[in-house]
Amino acid sequence: MQVNSVDELVSELRQGRMVVLVDDHTEDLNQGVVMLAAEHCDAGHVNFMARKARGLVCLALTEERCRQLDLPPMVDDAIGEKSNFTLSIEAAEGIDTGISAADRAHTIQVAVAPHAQPADIVQPGHIFPLTAVPGGVLTRAGHTEAATDYARLAGLLPAAVIADILTPEGTLAEGQALADFADAHELKIGSIADLIHFRLVNERTIERVREGAIQTAYGEFHLVAYREFNSGDIHLALTRGDIAPDQPTLVRVHAQSALRDLCHSHLDERPSWSMAKCLEAVAASERGVIVLLARDESPERLLDSIDMALGGTPAAVLSQPDIYTSVGLGSQILRDLGVGKIHLMGAPIKYNAISGFDLEVLDFVDP
Repeated sequence: MQVNSVDELVSELRQGRMVVLVDDHTEDLNQGVVMLAAEHCDAGHVNFMARKARGLVCLALTEERCRQLDLPPMVDDAIGEKSNFTLSIEAAEGIDTGISAADRAHTIQVAVAPHAQPADIVQPGHIFPLTAVPGGVLTRAGHTEAATDYARLAGLLPAAVIADILTPEGTLAEGQALADFADAHELKIGSIADLIHFRLVNERTIERVREGAIQTAYGEFHLVAYREFNSGDIHLALTRGDIAPDQPTLVRVHAQSALRDLCHSHLDERPSWSMAKCLEAVAASERGVIVLLARDESPERLLDSIDMALGGTPAAVLSQPDIYTSVGLGSQILRDLGVGKIHLMGAPIKYNAISGFDLEVLDFVDP
């Protein structure tokens, strides 16, 4: 897929034009959205997104703006790719039914006004805000974060209107279908991967704070501790062997689980990588890296894990891997350690735009 540069997209957004935003340059499993800086959104743009893109019209906002508007999450302790939805909104005044393109554009302008207040909007409504995580695509390589990052780079409020692009048959457009859509409507295409590259030249959201050799039950590892600027969390990396970008490296980016890691529980029909299994596998390999992210296990997720371990019905929340808010963060750490080609200890899931971090997943290793 031929994509335009970050500078070209920024110029388009600055001039109030829509663009197509895709994950990467690849043609397969590459989903996209049409986006526009929220400040420039009018009824014509909303109508185009609803009739031509066909996806849900959403408003990507920063955490700060969501606090300013007192917008709570749609679901408490949500997990998964769509966990960043807030309650839907409507402008409190100046609209009719709320569903028309003009009404929705008005709601967007009210929400992104410089001095907007909670009283200016009501819930529920016909605009669906999404909260971008702090750090943007360097923390989470998603369309929400990319959209707000691009708007910010254009010198505008970091808020954007986005809509998934669907085919005439109603399925998510991918690869060539996205290129055809952009060509048919004379829209420039940009990628999250290129945006990550662009930001990494001058920005990072982590720093090394400690490192040295440690002894474990599986031998000696090199430990590197990273502090995350936005949250202050400390993340750990354990490495073995000489890490080089051109040499395949066994990798695990690990979110903690009390039952799996401390109690060593497991389900026969659902094998998974515990921390002990990861250490053992890396110790036996020529080179390997384990990244342990400081992500708290919510009470609901822990109870779901307990229910499953006790033979209960698997909860729907566990069907979505808890990876979406950690891809960018884990990728930054892997890039800093010199990792390039990866044998990934994990499920065969699409990881958005990791080529932007100069990473390539060669295959997935079954536990």
